[in-house]
Amino acid sequence: MEKAKLLYEGKAKKLYEVVGEPDKLIAEFKDDLTAFNAQKKSQEEGKGILNNEISTILFQELEKNGVETHFISKLSDREMLVKRVDIIPIEVVIRNVATGSLSKRLGIPNGKKLPFTLVEFYYKKDELNDPIITDEHALILELVKDVSELDTLRELGKKVNSILVPYFDAIGLRLIDFKLEFGRTSDGNIILADEVSPDSCRFWDKETNEKLDKDRFREGIGGVKVAYEQVRDRILGRV
Repeated sequence: MEKAKLLYEGKAKKLYEVVGEPDKLIAEFKDDLTAFNAQKKSQEEGKGILNNEISTILFQELEKNGVETHFISKLSDREMLVKRVDIIPIEVVIRNVATGSLSKRLGIPNGKKLPFTLVEFYYKKDELNDPIITDEHALILELVKDVSELDTLRELGKKVNSILVPYFDAIGLRLIDFKLEFGRTSDGNIILADEVSPDSCRFWDKETNEKLDKDRFREGIGGVKVAYEQVRDRILGRV
């Protein structure tokens, strides 16, 4: 696969077109770390390689369990070949335990297990700080074609959660919450895109509640790469 022009550069990845393959892209994982809508920035050497490795394994696990994703193959330590999709500008956040913005907004104690899986939608718009939105907001903004697409996003989010919660439980990790992004293929199917990694998920150790995700950067705890390596090593121990 040969890279063509740079199509898009985000906070964590670059997307390149592929020579002779209009329906495919090459995703290159960066070492950049951002938080609070990129108000806090840094780099962690090797982070992109870890996220590529982790996402590769998790996409394969989800595909095996009936969730269609944009993943095609891992090309190199830092690069992944993916299907080209039209990203739906909604961040789908799935929560199992209250923490972060949910605790701040609603006063739910940090670490409280929720009585059911909560799915929230956020408008993917940096200049507006990615605000939380309702179904009606999504329709007014024309982020989706109709209510049925919102139902699809919820159902897919819950399905991913039902697969990943026991997967991580088996390797001693609690899946606290996570963010997913979805896109439409050229034939209109909605599939999972972006990545599934410690950048987009909160992982707490089952025994100690140690945070093994990007919160270590957000909160200035340090040891980001070591935490990501621990997640990777636990996953590899299961494969």
